[in-house]
Amino acid sequence: MNRLAPLDRLTRLITFAARPHASYQAALFRIGLGGIAAAFLLREWPHRRLLYGDRSPWSPEMAARVIEEDHRFSVLLWSGGHWWFELVYHGAIVASVLLMLGWRTRATSVVFLVAVLSIESRNTYLGDAGDNAMRVMALYLAFTRCGAVWSLDARRSARARRQGKPVDDRAGVAMWQAIGVLLLWVSDGFPHTAWATVLWAFWAAHGAWYAAHRWSWGHRARDLLDAVTAMLHNCAMLVIAVQVCLIYGTAGWYKIQGALWQEGSGLHYALHLDYFMPWPALGGLLAHSMLVVYLLSYGTVIVQAAFPFLLGYRRLKNVLLAAMMLEHLAIGVVLGIPFLSAMMIVSDAIFLPTSFLLLLGTRCARLARRARRMTGAAVNPPSREHPPSGIGHAARG
Repeated sequence: MNRLAPLDRLTRLITFAARPHASYQAALFRIGLGGIAAAFLLREWPHRRLLYGDRSPWSPEMAARVIEEDHRFSVLLWSGGHWWFELVYHGAIVASVLLMLGWRTRATSVVFLVAVLSIESRNTYLGDAGDNAMRVMALYLAFTRCGAVWSLDARRSARARRQGKPVDDRAGVAMWQAIGVLLLWVSDGFPHTAWATVLWAFWAAHGAWYAAHRWSWGHRARDLLDAVTAMLHNCAMLVIAVQVCLIYGTAGWYKIQGALWQEGSGLHYALHLDYFMPWPALGGLLAHSMLVVYLLSYGTVIVQAAFPFLLGYRRLKNVLLAAMMLEHLAIGVVLGIPFLSAMMIVSDAIFLPTSFLLLLGTRCARLARRARRMTGAAVNPPSREHPPSGIGHAARG
């Protein structure tokens, strides 16, 4: 019995690792990431050519030099033409919206990764910490099964199960073939073979998954691929959680080492910077009270430094998450950096309990059904010539 115990524990561990976890957290992370990227690209749309396109003062030659030094890539540098830039920029918006909706997430997550890296790397000096977090999280998201719930993919799979039919993904296969032709065409455009290898590995893995789910001989291969993708999903979600902890931990400990934060005046100077003052009256109101500045400064340092260590305590974790989200919401409004704040709120959301997310999903679905009924009633109002039976009887009575 003692000899079988380690084997039994190993079997349970493998079974646990081969089953995807945190599916609702991954879906919320996908929706948030796609929504933030789409909102950012739409906000910069009027100035897109000046910031990232052919009218940018940051020339393609200078961008190519920085990309070569930082081992990045940008498909925007493959052509300096106006129409190529418009195609990539608007394609990034479409990919962000499709990722948010969960349409063919296996392919759109990779397209979203390429779009984010390309636009962010075209001019690295325009972004902030939010852009850096977006770039890193987009890479991790491509390894997750983020379309298992709350997506058009999940809706299509559920409909196929109810009808007793296999999932017909012709659009996904066609998209996979088109991406393969595009990769074959532009393979020489990657300055480093590492990125080309990563994208070809994604393409080959998706092709194997489609083949295993298409033909009957692939039952065992399908089970093996499902187990491998589940493990990759779990590892990617774990890496995302570790990345969030590193962001907060390093931010908190760097503040501890600073003299301004040690004396409780770090926030006071941030509130007096013209660059971070979209609402001067609101910033001046907060900066006017030194007690509020001290409390917020010390509270920020304590919460950020303690974040990685309090995640193991469930009750404290939920209170801590609420405090961090409120803090980022206040930072986005008061200091005028909404996309960084939104990015960190979405990253914090991966630690939310599944029961809360299920309740949130139920409430959102109920509101959506109510909105559809109200819209249908407004489009097709009841006819006055044929009132409902209860109203007719009451009128005759």
